[in-house]
Amino acid sequence: MRIYLVRHGIAVDREDPKCPSDPKRYLTPEGIKKTRAAMRGLRTLVTKPDGIITSPYLRAAETAEIAADELGYPADKILQSDALLPGAVPSQLLRELVKLSAEEVMCFGHAPHLDLFIAHCLGGRSAVTELKKAGAACLEMEKLSAGSGVLAWLFTSKALRALAQ
Repeated sequence: MRIYLVRHGIAVDREDPKCPSDPKRYLTPEGIKKTRAAMRGLRTLVTKPDGIITSPYLRAAETAEIAADELGYPADKILQSDALLPGAVPSQLLRELVKLSAEEVMCFGHAPHLDLFIAHCLGGRSAVTELKKAGAACLEMEKLSAGSGVLAWLFTSKALRALAQ
């Protein structure tokens, strides 16, 4: 299985007095613009995935919808999963992926959870990566179990935007 992990784009700042609760934090206009450009770049690396799963938090869901649009994936087929919430245990997402029986899945979530998931799949206990906002990584896994993954690539949003040009 090939698993694409994408961190949400730039969202409204937590320190902003008008900031909604964490689950309802949304992408800023700049976040939307940069995320769309990054997802255009991601399109050069990824064919249409078999499945898209997102954290239920608004900023991740918005990022997933932008990616779906850029990749020609139907937005109404995007699944939401608590296994992609910020505090979820990495093994929970592996269990979720086992249920899908797909070759390529794209997951949208948060830091540091996605980095801890990568570490878990590589057999580590602490993060060895640091996905930036609207950045993406690709894990290749022969079987969906801890320690059986290979990190194929990791790109920052800036690098993905450069690929789009």
